Amino acid sequence: MNPKTLVLLIVMGAGLLLVSSSVYVVQEVERGVKLRFKEVIEEDLAPGLDFKVPFIDQIMKFDGRLQVLDAPPEEYLTQEKKRLLVDSYITWKIHDVKEFFTSTGGGNIRNASRLLAPRVNNGLRDKFGKRTVHEVVSGEREELMVELTAEINALTQEELGISIVDIRLKKIELPAAASEAVYARMRAERAREAREYRSTGKELAEGIRADADRQERVLRAEAYRDAEKVRGEGDAIASSIYAKAFSGAPEFYSFYRSLDAYKKSFSSKDDLIVLKPDSEFFDYMKASIVK
Repeated sequence: MNPKTLVLLIVMGAGLLLVSSSVYVVQEVERGVKLRFKEVIEEDLAPGLDFKVPFIDQIMKFDGRLQVLDAPPEEYLTQEKKRLLVDSYITWKIHDVKEFFTSTGGGNIRNASRLLAPRVNNGLRDKFGKRTVHEVVSGEREELMVELTAEINALTQEELGISIVDIRLKKIELPAAASEAVYARMRAERAREAREYRSTGKELAEGIRADADRQERVLRAEAYRDAEKVRGEGDAIASSIYAKAFSGAPEFYSFYRSLDAYKKSFSSKDDLIVLKPDSEFFDYMKASIVK
């Protein structure tokens, strides 16, 4: 190879190396700092293309997007000294790039999570210790999270350069050792309530049944009274009609009544009646035979 060509290639390579070492790019989703001899000389670099002193300046870039720390479940004591197993997560992002770089030993995300977790853990322990089980489960759960987020955020922004976006509880459970005792107590409480409901229902049923029986007796008595009244009125009318008929034609009426008696007495071939021969019952038969 021609020496001039070789020199030209070396110069071009050195030039390219110099240019590449002088240029850096920060993406929109990144945060970065510029170091010179391990000291931060420029923080929170603007996104885009920029220049640095080659071989002297160093660019450190970090993920500026929202980060999620899924904390392992921890046990906390409530105000009543009851243990709760709490599963939580934290969302955070870089607030102060220089402070973040310095406090986390070079901007390591894992180091940031390791430093953040105990602060949130202590905050949760303090908040749970001031509240009852009902309050942390439902009553003041949202208020607890808002307070804790604000308090931890103020702390981590100053100490770690991290901004806490949100702290959330995924699940709150009783420890396994206490769960069975709680379930047993719940079952006993539900059984007691069931007995009370059954007893109340039985008492109401007895009252309803007694009232229905009373109403039945009253209705029967009133119906019997009305029936007797109607029957009496009917008998009175019938007696009046019979009296008028008897007074108008007593002989015919007596004859008609005798025939009706014969008909009813001998309605079947098996009917048998034993009377004296001179009984008044056979007066009209005798009269007919004589004639």
